[in-house]
Amino acid sequence: MTTLLIVGATGLVGGRAMTLALADPRITRIIAPTRRAMPPEERVAYPRLDDLIAGAGDAEWQADGAICALGTTRAAAGSAAAFRAVDYERVLLIARRLREAGVGRFALVSSLGADPRSRFLYTRTKGEVEEAIGALAFPSLTILRPGFLDGERAESRPVQRAVRNVLNFVSPLLPPVARLSSVNNVARQLIEAAVAGQPGRHVIGAAQLAEGGS
Repeated sequence: MTTLLIVGATGLVGGRAMTLALADPRITRIIAPTRRAMPPEERVAYPRLDDLIAGAGDAEWQADGAICALGTTRAAAGSAAAFRAVDYERVLLIARRLREAGVGRFALVSSLGADPRSRFLYTRTKGEVEEAIGALAFPSLTILRPGFLDGERAESRPVQRAVRNVLNFVSPLLPPVARLSSVNNVARQLIEAAVAGQPGRHVIGAAQLAEGGS
């Protein structure tokens, strides 16, 4: 019987993870912090994320495993600083609070090409937050590095949509690492890592998350 905490449950990947979690008999309770208040459901609590972060205690963060699928882009955030405030500062703060609360299994959605020495803001930030979370020493840490995702996001991202359409068209000609990453595969791997992740640090790359990947 598992209590699972999912940050980013209203997004593309987090939403699919929520669907899988609700259908998983191993998961008896889900905590899904959101930006806006939502009515509770059977087995699901929806605390406001800002209230949870501002709280002084660890009790509301306590879970057996946690998933962080929180993220944005520079374009959506409005500036490099605003992007970093979400994808580095907030993600790291969430991870710290979870670690302090004794969460043993943590699964993080990162990105293909994540590297703290990258010349590009997006992949550098992803690499930096991976490195910082790794230093927190979760007993089980799983990092997923998907490429372009195959699903449609709620907010409009025209450039990403165009790239996704091109990749979908030429996918049979590409190696697995360059293909679209399956949202279903990403969500499934997140659930398994948070519920039954093995000790140590594990990285799951885009080739394993591609359409038709295992």
